[in-house]
Amino acid sequence: MQGFFSPDHYLRGMQGNLPPEAQEKLEQLQDLQETAQEVAVQKEEAETQLSESQTALDELEDIDEDTVMYREVGELLVETDYDEAEDDLEETVNDLEIRVETLDKQEERVQEQFEELQEELQEMLGGGGGGGPMGGMGPGGA
Repeated sequence: MQGFFSPDHYLRGMQGNLPPEAQEKLEQLQDLQETAQEVAVQKEEAETQLSESQTALDELEDIDEDTVMYREVGELLVETDYDEAEDDLEETVNDLEIRVETLDKQEERVQEQFEELQEELQEMLGGGGGGGPMGGMGPGGA
């Protein structure tokens, strides 16, 4: 997945030296990376199905309403009429549009969680790069 940081970066040269909290965050990053990849695959599949269904619906507009049509039911082709085919395709397109939108939002949430965890892990390992010249308040301050 593009834009995702590789948690393996932190493992190089640090194995056995990570505090338990950092190890836990690293494992969470790895889980989020897997989740992001799964969501990306699901989104790609849904977008492909949406595109195919939208194309079929567009093609249906050019077909005479009296034309004999068939639809797939498993491995069978079953005769259907124009209105039923149109209704089925419109419903499929609507369902897939919702699915793609949901997967987009899920992808954004996973990306945000990933970035937050990545920042937390960087801060734990001293690579936070923030806090100004004094380096922040340090442990126990607040």
